[in-house]
Amino acid sequence: MKVVCDRAALVEALSLAGSVVPNRTTAPVLGCLSLTAEDGILTVASTNAEVGISIGVTQVEVSTPGKALVPADKLNQIVRSCEDATISLERKDSVLHVRSEDAHFKIFGFDPAEFPGVRDFPEGGETFTCQGGVLRRLIGRTLFATAVENSRFAISGVLVEKRAKRLRFVATDGRRLAVALGDVEGGADEQTFIIPSKPLQILNKLIDDPDAPVVIAQDDSYAIFKVGEGSDAAVLSTNLVEGQFPPFEDVIPKDQDKRVCFESSELGSAVRRAALLTNEESKGVRMDFTESKLVLSSRAPEMGEAEISVEMKSYDGDPIEIGFNPVYLTEALRVIDAPEITIEMKAPNKPGVMKVGNDFTYVVMPVNLG
Repeated sequence: MKVVCDRAALVEALSLAGSVVPNRTTAPVLGCLSLTAEDGILTVASTNAEVGISIGVTQVEVSTPGKALVPADKLNQIVRSCEDATISLERKDSVLHVRSEDAHFKIFGFDPAEFPGVRDFPEGGETFTCQGGVLRRLIGRTLFATAVENSRFAISGVLVEKRAKRLRFVATDGRRLAVALGDVEGGADEQTFIIPSKPLQILNKLIDDPDAPVVIAQDDSYAIFKVGEGSDAAVLSTNLVEGQFPPFEDVIPKDQDKRVCFESSELGSAVRRAALLTNEESKGVRMDFTESKLVLSSRAPEMGEAEISVEMKSYDGDPIEIGFNPVYLTEALRVIDAPEITIEMKAPNKPGVMKVGNDFTYVVMPVNLG
């Protein structure tokens, strides 16, 4: 194998493929990147046995087709350290020679035949398509609410439900619930599966064009995403999460009688500032809603107190005083790209509901302010 690559394009492909490589593994080949040069394309692939990725780099000149299998960390570090516009990669036996204008590196690799391979995107099977921008919004509005460490493995991933031409993503960690909806085309009328958090993080990075299509295929045990079109399309495959997702629709309140509308940026700024004077002992921010304004207050022993007023665009209902963990509010407000947001409430001991139209619903449990 011998190719000359655009360094910037190669750095991006190596970084994305490297994000799948496990930090620790008993199988050395899983710590490697597979390089395949053929038909004017360099394909970079990696797998950790559960998630696989392949990325096509078209900004290359292939002198000699072939394959290489080399440790991901060293190849990444070496290519990043070079400053030339192009880099030469040449494999001789199990050694990859990396050359720039003033440097020559030799990386000892493995037999390319030892690479376990990654799943190819199934051509001709039943698939559905989502715009890249829509899929990024769905991921962004739910991924933050997944359980980081939980014995209930199902809620460590994101539930995906396809119903006709609507796609719904759902995430929860037991204290909050995020539900986001978007449009899709094609596929079966009903599909339901749970995707682990890590591959969704990687998928989010793969989507750089909001107008590019993302084609999704799903089997009983795995899902495959094809990002973009043509020879440089990226393919990400992942095993699905086993188990039953909790009945989340029962958690969404239906009888809220207090409704307030804010400018998203103003509310986000106020919550972040109020959170500055909270600590582990006093995590909550008090929110005092009246007909004229919202007053947020917080206090931390031996630190101080804060009080911030926010204008409301509208308020419908009786006054209420309720407390929330500001982290849960700011994380949701950070991923909302809409100018306005609505909050619905019932009582100080009942969940609050944050909404953006019909496409985003976020349920968060209140905290006891004492």
